[in-house]
Amino acid sequence: MAPPEVGEDEARRQHQKRTGDDVDYDMHARIVRNTPRRALGSCCAAHTLHDGLSDVTYVLLPLLAQTFGLSLAQVGLIRSAHRTAMAAFQIPAGLFAERFGERNLLALGTFMAGAAFVALGYATGFWMILVALFFAGCGSAVQHPLASTIISHAYPDAGRRAALGTYNFFGDVGKFAFGGAVSLCLLAGVSWQAPVVGFGVIGIATAVAIFLFVANTQTPHATPSTTPAPAAKGWGIRNPQGFTALCAIEILDSSTRVGFLTFIAFLLIDKGVPEGWAALAVPLILVGGMAGKLACGLIAERLGIVRMIVITEVATGLGILATLAMPGIAIMLLLPLIGVVLQGTSSVLYATIGDLVEKDRLPRAFGLFYTLGSLCGIAAPLGYGFLGDVAGVDTAIGTVGLAVLLTVPLAAVLRPAITAAKPASA
Repeated sequence: MAPPEVGEDEARRQHQKRTGDDVDYDMHARIVRNTPRRALGSCCAAHTLHDGLSDVTYVLLPLLAQTFGLSLAQVGLIRSAHRTAMAAFQIPAGLFAERFGERNLLALGTFMAGAAFVALGYATGFWMILVALFFAGCGSAVQHPLASTIISHAYPDAGRRAALGTYNFFGDVGKFAFGGAVSLCLLAGVSWQAPVVGFGVIGIATAVAIFLFVANTQTPHATPSTTPAPAAKGWGIRNPQGFTALCAIEILDSSTRVGFLTFIAFLLIDKGVPEGWAALAVPLILVGGMAGKLACGLIAERLGIVRMIVITEVATGLGILATLAMPGIAIMLLLPLIGVVLQGTSSVLYATIGDLVEKDRLPRAFGLFYTLGSLCGIAAPLGYGFLGDVAGVDTAIGTVGLAVLLTVPLAAVLRPAITAAKPASA
């Protein structure tokens, strides 16, 4: 597509000046198109860091409880404060980014998360831990919607699904790397405080790198006299029906993912698998999921969005239902394959937002989308856990497997919107 004429470009900047919109998305698009790999690399580094900081809390909580004599209720409150902060601030992060620029807010959030972990390393009790992890959650809340927006601007058309799949993959790299680093330090006789402070310092350094190497979305304004092009209003959703279907698919997909990860170990124990082996179920799924996040984004570039969603969701449902009829050891062998499709759909869904939302409203759309996933992470274990208590864990797992199949008719609703946005993608 040819760039806009000089008169039109200047007119848009004059419109931004008059309306108080400080973010020049046309300038941002031109900058990042010249350096898409640099934008992708910086966002992958941010994703590695933030997901690592978020999930290393699973490793740290038992250590914190032992060090400071915390009760289980206090441990749960600490984890809830962190997750609630992440869920609550994703939409505000998207809205603020439209005013102040994605890069600036991403750098600020990364700095906040890093500083919070430095403080956590010097914590002296429950309240300091609670406050530190709450602010770490606030800082990490900006990462998913803003980094996804930056990548969507850098890859506006071809390659967006592959780029977001790569970005998605590096989040899991961080989860394994940070948790593994803490475990290795403990085995070497190093206290947990040292790696935690180290993670915080890495976070602060990453914030500086983001500020230096990611393209800014703010630029000085000119003063032309021509009529401006109209800006997107509201949420900038081009096709409400298609976007609603995409959000519904995300709700079912996230609920399935969290529900299965939460209760698969309990199903294995019911089938007679020793607890130590059953504890390996989630790592096996996540290993497959790392490959799936990378591969599904690449494959979707060739097969199309709707076909890929149907394939991965049907395979997920059938795989989950198959675990009910298989012996424990056979399930262990199947779990990495289930992980490929269970985790891989997310790369396709995230990359589809750019097809349905105007580019200057992507931050808030990604904020909403990721918030839905976070809320499902809170609600799904509660709902499926209650069902498991009432009817048994096998019924809960079976319901998880059946529920994800509801995405197939939703994908049919999504198809016309994708076809209208980009016929080759459907």
